[in-house]
Amino acid sequence: MNEQSSGMTFGGAASMMPQEELLETAVRSSRLVVGIPRELSPNESRIALIPAAVKLLSEHGQQVIIEERAGEKAHFSDHEYAEAGAEIVRDRERIFQADIILKIAPPIREEIELIEKKRSIISVLNLPTRTRDYFQQLMTKKVHAIAFENIQDKTGALPLVRSMSEIIGNTTILIASEYLCHPQYGKGIMLGGFPGVAPVEVVIIGAGTVAETASRVATGMGALVKVFDNSMYKLRSLQAKIGPHLYTSTMHPHLIAKALETADVVIAAKHSSTGVSPCLIPETMVARMKPGSVIIDVSIDQGGCFATSRPTNHQNPVFQTYGVTHYCVPNIASRVPQTASTSFSNFFAPLLLEIADNGGVSNTLKINRGLSRGAYIFNGTLTSQPISKLHDLPFQHLDLLLAAFY
Repeated sequence: MNEQSSGMTFGGAASMMPQEELLETAVRSSRLVVGIPRELSPNESRIALIPAAVKLLSEHGQQVIIEERAGEKAHFSDHEYAEAGAEIVRDRERIFQADIILKIAPPIREEIELIEKKRSIISVLNLPTRTRDYFQQLMTKKVHAIAFENIQDKTGALPLVRSMSEIIGNTTILIASEYLCHPQYGKGIMLGGFPGVAPVEVVIIGAGTVAETASRVATGMGALVKVFDNSMYKLRSLQAKIGPHLYTSTMHPHLIAKALETADVVIAAKHSSTGVSPCLIPETMVARMKPGSVIIDVSIDQGGCFATSRPTNHQNPVFQTYGVTHYCVPNIASRVPQTASTSFSNFFAPLLLEIADNGGVSNTLKINRGLSRGAYIFNGTLTSQPISKLHDLPFQHLDLLLAAFY
């Protein structure tokens, strides 16, 4: 589907219709080609669409091209995708010629080279790991680039961040339980509380979705949970959901330091709207923690909340500093790839149908304001002020570019 073809002319009664209705009429029969490449990163096991979603798109006249073995890490076979209506291809170049390239990890430089000009790429951004040259290379391709972690819904919330956060919050407790009893990295204790045994203490920095899910699971296992955040609204809301036995506090350095000294598990889950998380826990606090305790820095994809944190991967997920085990894998949800892929698919399938109905990404960016919040490059022009400031690149407001587009 070529978006430029949407500029049709109409005669008769149609010429008297408002522009919005003309647009809707012109693009109603449009067809979308979606390309899903196999993720090359050994740390990324998820896929953006599961076979059921591909079947839904195919039944609505959309074409999905999937690189062979793209879903195998999430335990979806090529046969399942083919049965759902997808075209399975070996040639990666064909994937990157699609109208929309849909992937999880940011495209690497070799993949950007394969992207046809004036196509759309939807993926995570991971701003702290991007360079100035990276954005310049994308801009030369005249693409529309959308960071799905910044897409908003009608309430202003971040639906994909929330769904992944729910999965991550649950998974962090499973990870903590695994390493607390690990013979090398833990101290041989079980996460929870039992008669005659002091309960495990779990400290959570941040009171968002990760904290809510992690708190619910940990308290259900019998752990003593303490949550720190500077938003009294979030703390009050969280305590109302979990129960009065949940300890909550503002982020006073003295109180955090005291809690960390007795903590068995510390989870940092402080999301930053700027894309770069603040360093909240200095090295001196980590040095006073108990040997064999476990830190899980969920915020590592934004830089990390602990001074001692550094990114790890699923092959070598942990390291120890001051005898404290650090788990700093950026994409924790990839640890449960089928569950996470299904959650992604629940969001992307309806969005792709909406984009097809609207006649393409450009039209949808003007109609769907939540989607436009995720756009950081439009037709090769940078539209993100934070990226502009971080890398000293010129930018233009997306609204002005969209107004000029019509």
